[in-house]
Amino acid sequence: MATKEIKTHSLAEMKDKYIGKVGTADRDEYEYELRMDVLGKMIKSARQERHLTQEELGKLVGVQKAQISKLESSANSATIDTILKVFKALKAEINFNVKLEDNFVKLV
Repeated sequence: MATKEIKTHSLAEMKDKYIGKVGTADRDEYEYELRMDVLGKMIKSARQERHLTQEELGKLVGVQKAQISKLESSANSATIDTILKVFKALKAEINFNVKLEDNFVKLV
């Protein structure tokens, strides 16, 4: 009896097929939302490590508890200024990388 070989696909191949190739509008939007989701989870994790409630963090930053909750669930509506204030209140360091073509831009 012949066995049937199962074809496997990499995650990159699946993204290309179902979301779109790198550089397309759909793929760019997907990647952006994914990064914002990860950023929100990082904020939540750092807040919990500091044993702060959303309300306490909100007071440190100068925003309402609801805004912290929204930020933790997805950071795509937050300004960079707000994100920086949140990490400063958490006494956490945050780094941004800017890449132009194949070169990273370093801020001095």
